[in-house]
Amino acid sequence: MNSLKEVFSWKNMLKNLNFFCELNLGLILTAVGIVYFKNPNHFAFGGTSGLSILLADLFPRINVGGFMWIINLILVVLGFVFLGIKTMGWTIYSSFALSFFVSVCEWLYPVNVSMSGDAMLDLVFAVFLPALGAAIVFDIGASTGGTDIVALILAKYTSMEIGKALMVSDILIVLAAAWRFGMGTGLYCILGLMGKSFVVDGAIENIRLRKVCTIVTANPQPILDFIIKELNRSATVEKAYGAYTHHELSVLVTVLTRRQALQLRNFLRENDPRSFITIVNSSEIIGKGFRSFN
Repeated sequence: MNSLKEVFSWKNMLKNLNFFCELNLGLILTAVGIVYFKNPNHFAFGGTSGLSILLADLFPRINVGGFMWIINLILVVLGFVFLGIKTMGWTIYSSFALSFFVSVCEWLYPVNVSMSGDAMLDLVFAVFLPALGAAIVFDIGASTGGTDIVALILAKYTSMEIGKALMVSDILIVLAAAWRFGMGTGLYCILGLMGKSFVVDGAIENIRLRKVCTIVTANPQPILDFIIKELNRSATVEKAYGAYTHHELSVLVTVLTRRQALQLRNFLRENDPRSFITIVNSSEIIGKGFRSFN
């Protein structure tokens, strides 16, 4: 009974709602990048979207969204057979939701030619939007589906390195795009393929970025009160002494968001100008109040 109450508590419901909203935001950004920037320019970087762009050009009666439905349906069925429904988890939803958002975008505002008329500008958005969407999805521990299912199957049944296997499949799709759409488009696809991984890594790092603040002060209590009561954070306190003055000091260590770190710096400037603070960036903060160990 208690476990049931815990599942349906406001805290858990808000947490699940936040997860669902972030997942869909990431998938919508990915869909917008595919429909309005990748497809009109035939930027087939790999994955189910790249394969769908190729197939939609070869068989124009079915659009990109239609082929994504077909490919993702096949992959989900393979996932059921080889992995089971428990392992698939949110990957099932992501696979079909991304196909749905792509179809909705194609229905709301169909585009067949470049929106800007500048292939390089379109390439930037074709890389940035899906990469940002993927970063949001990966950051919450989900996936965009599609070829991730192939990766899970390979991980379970073979000793093949997943990263290399997926890279080979992406390269094959890029080569097919170069053959179908010309060398110029193929070279843009190569640039997009290389840029995608860097943008995803950079976006994830920025999403997770936190500030590790270390404060050295002779009067720690007002600072601790501000951190706990105003910023709703905690801190670790250590005793120290000045090497030159030999006066007793306290060292406070706390982890904050960028906005909170700025608030703390402003508080120290006004209330303890003799204190000393160092602020260091960190993209991996794991533990209570931040990311879980799972």
